[in-house]
Amino acid sequence: MTPCFAVVGHPNKGKSSIVSTLARDDRVAVSMQSGTTHVAEYFDIKMGNMTYQLVDTPGFQRARKVLAWLQQTNPDANQRGARINAMLNDPQCINLFKDEVELLKPIMAGAAILYVVDGSRPYSAEYEAEMEILRWTGQPSMALINPIMSNDHIDSWQLALGQYFSVVRVFNAVKAEREQHIDLLQAFGAIYQPWASAIDSLINAFKGDIVKQTVQSCFIAAQMLEDLTLHQLNQKVLSKGQAQALKHLLEQQYYQWMRQRELAAHDQLQRLYHHHHLSRDVNDLALPDDLFDTEKWYGWGLDRKQLASVAGLAGAAAGGALDLAVAGHSFMLGAIGGGLIGSGTAWFGAESLANSKIKGLPLGGYEARLGPMRNKNFPYVILGRFLFCYQMLHRRNHAQRERLSAGELSVSELIDRLKTSDKKALCVALDRLSRQKSVSQLPDILMPLFNSLNEL
Repeated sequence: MTPCFAVVGHPNKGKSSIVSTLARDDRVAVSMQSGTTHVAEYFDIKMGNMTYQLVDTPGFQRARKVLAWLQQTNPDANQRGARINAMLNDPQCINLFKDEVELLKPIMAGAAILYVVDGSRPYSAEYEAEMEILRWTGQPSMALINPIMSNDHIDSWQLALGQYFSVVRVFNAVKAEREQHIDLLQAFGAIYQPWASAIDSLINAFKGDIVKQTVQSCFIAAQMLEDLTLHQLNQKVLSKGQAQALKHLLEQQYYQWMRQRELAAHDQLQRLYHHHHLSRDVNDLALPDDLFDTEKWYGWGLDRKQLASVAGLAGAAAGGALDLAVAGHSFMLGAIGGGLIGSGTAWFGAESLANSKIKGLPLGGYEARLGPMRNKNFPYVILGRFLFCYQMLHRRNHAQRERLSAGELSVSELIDRLKTSDKKALCVALDRLSRQKSVSQLPDILMPLFNSLNEL
């Protein structure tokens, strides 16, 4: 039996926000306008190999009149469900009570009830008609107090709801975290035994999905790091003058590719966590206008002392240590704009190329080459920016629709939290990337860093 939950309540009390949060997908419509949902909408929520259903329903509009109609025959308790079914099939009721008919249909078809109220608004007797109708259905039910604006009236709501529902939870649809989601599922397993086994499996699948998403995040980060540290741009031309003329254009193409590749990784991460409609602060999350701005690199990557430390941990060669010492002043960044070798970016006009031959055919010409990036701090900068995006997304509530604004995350502090063996493996891997060397099992090497962030 697939568990099914109908989210019901008064209009504009956050029902669709609850559905979006529980669905863990922001494609569910959320609006502050009353009456956004006009028909019952079914959402199949997949967790691993398990599935359950959420139903977003219209709000109660004429609850008192509906209850009056139901009470006309004064049915006994064992006949109340049949009386509701009679209303659902009565043509006049279908016309007069469209919203109530639409919200009661999935409940009478077997859905459990999640009754949502706004804890920032005072309790009043008008809600009792709604709760009484829901009690007549005989379906397992739970009440959720959603404090949309404040917690001012939660206590009075708890006292009232406790008379109609065996389980009452405070659940902020915009701020609730996944632990509270799991708590709701556990509560339903306790109050409705036929679903207990299925819900236990759902909870295990839920936790498994969280682990899988972290693993996939590591793969996205690893591929991004490899692509960005290896990327180079080459163009063959006929003369040294043509190579120089192409210099500015190729620089633009190179920097644009680097920016777009990083943005693509962040987009991929956003989709992984089902934030399909989340707007990001592009100016901050994109690489800065000057991709290699020294101050930005300090913010996202490592400072001079930390760079020297990780170089030692990675067993860097003496020549590499000398590079770091030189970078202490310019960070090997000043020459980047000019496309010189300080960044690992070089332009070549080689006569030997013009004089060489393959199978007797002269090659001729010159080659302009930009990249790859050999700055020791570069992998840390890119990783730090990705980890910030991960930190903002992996626990973000799906009913929260504010723009995601970027800040700074100190990757060095996260690295310091790692065990010595994990820290060394990471530093060795990033050092190899900065020298355009392959790194086997890079996602596994990154995993302790992501797990450390999860614990914050």
